[in-house]
Amino acid sequence: MKALELDRARQTVRAVEKPKPEPAEGEALVRVLMAGICNTDLELAQGYMDFNGIPGHEFAGVVEECANDHLRGQRVVGEINCVCHQCAYCRMEMPRHCVNRTVLGILNRDGAFAEYITLPEENLHIIPKRVPEEAAVFAEPVAAAFRIPEQVRIEDGQRVVVLGDGKLGQLIAQVLGLRTKQLLCVGRHRWKLDLLAPLGIATALDTDPIEPGADLVVEVTGTPEGLNRALELVRPEGTVVLKTTVAEGAPIDMSRPVINEISIVGSRCGPFRPAVEALALGNVEVRPLISATYPLTEGPAAFERARQKDAIKVLLQP
Repeated sequence: MKALELDRARQTVRAVEKPKPEPAEGEALVRVLMAGICNTDLELAQGYMDFNGIPGHEFAGVVEECANDHLRGQRVVGEINCVCHQCAYCRMEMPRHCVNRTVLGILNRDGAFAEYITLPEENLHIIPKRVPEEAAVFAEPVAAAFRIPEQVRIEDGQRVVVLGDGKLGQLIAQVLGLRTKQLLCVGRHRWKLDLLAPLGIATALDTDPIEPGADLVVEVTGTPEGLNRALELVRPEGTVVLKTTVAEGAPIDMSRPVINEISIVGSRCGPFRPAVEALALGNVEVRPLISATYPLTEGPAAFERARQKDAIKVLLQP
């Protein structure tokens, strides 16, 4: 099969020929229809997680081989954590933190920038007929956005600031905007923020004066400096949710969260069921975020496009 393999020396990917993967017991063979490049993929190329292999964890595909007759031939999206069900965290019903997990395209498992992938059947979710592949490929980041209301109680009237106007920041603003109308998305690019205007979401440039004292600040800037900015904007005894993953760190003023008793919550993968439902119902609008679609064989060019400041989401189509 054709695939893209990480070339960290050049901080990009290269097109290669690889053997088609063989599904293990309980797994399905999925033919990839569409895959999305996210910031994590760009960070992997710069050394994040020390990953080697085929990256990519956002995808929509069709099941070609599996033991489950209900799944065979269905269009699906898939949860990225593949777990053991035996370790202490799995037994505590925390499978996303399984100590033996592999993670699609991120940790010890080849990812979706390929013609085929394998995933446990239990990880797969059927795509509703009304959802096209180019929208379904957003299921994983939309699920990551829905993880936040799982972790933090958000009520109507609470003041929420989303720091970051990239692809994940836009999705988080839409999802949290379903819970409270007192939401502000802050970013560096007016043209990106303007995509949220038709949805009734308030926006501001990071150079604008922003009132501190938010109940919740979600940091999704994709920069090492974002946490310090979030700590400036949250109220005492408020909450900061961290979504950014970067290869390099930055100094943090540790006195501020201690003195103001701020809760800092790391947030990663989330529930797929509400994400797929939101895409089907149109509660989250994703297609305006698509900047370009490339054939899989043009992966290096797609990665370069994804790094450009005028791009939001770049898709790959085998």
